[in-house]
Amino acid sequence: MKKQYILFDLDGTLTDSQEGIMNSIEHGLACYGIRVEDRSSLRPFLGPPLIDSVMKYYGFDREKAAEFVVKYREYFSTRGLFENRVYPGVEELLKTLKEAGYTLMLATSKPDGFSRQILEHFGLDHYFAFIGGATMDEKRTHKGDVIRYVLESNGLTDRLEEVMMVGDRENDVLGAKENGIEVIGVLYGYGDREELQSAGADHIVETVEDIAALLSW
Repeated sequence: MKKQYILFDLDGTLTDSQEGIMNSIEHGLACYGIRVEDRSSLRPFLGPPLIDSVMKYYGFDREKAAEFVVKYREYFSTRGLFENRVYPGVEELLKTLKEAGYTLMLATSKPDGFSRQILEHFGLDHYFAFIGGATMDEKRTHKGDVIRYVLESNGLTDRLEEVMMVGDRENDVLGAKENGIEVIGVLYGYGDREELQSAGADHIVETVEDIAALLSW
């Protein structure tokens, strides 16, 4: 079970960003005269690339979806970014893993700049050897592409047996499998057991503390 490189998802794994993301989505949709009656209907947006979700759930074509993302970021870049909180136990987990000799990296579908701002805001950035995210131009958004970028940037393409991904949604699992690495799925985030099992997660844990226990085997 001993791994050297641990890749973490951000939303739903390190931080609970639901409020800020949903507020930003509502702002973006309002620009098209769309009112969200039930905020719980926005939960599927938490995790996957935003452009894909708005096309899937609101029927936007790609051009309109790209425009929506710009509107979304108007709110997110100034307010939604910080309507967020670190899950209890996460900083202790990162500290424990780093002190134990693990190399920690971020692999998120959130753009690089926003991801770094969030980690810096919460004082978590110094735990990570590399912060990898999506690009603002939507050319790198899918989790498989983000994970590949992180692996290639750190010369890990021939050392996949030493890498573990930690995430809460099926896109984390599928993206990791696409790159040939094991995955820990977490249940305290935005996905559920059925979603993670169906996607093929190698391990599923319920709490932040369970992650450290699993990695110490």
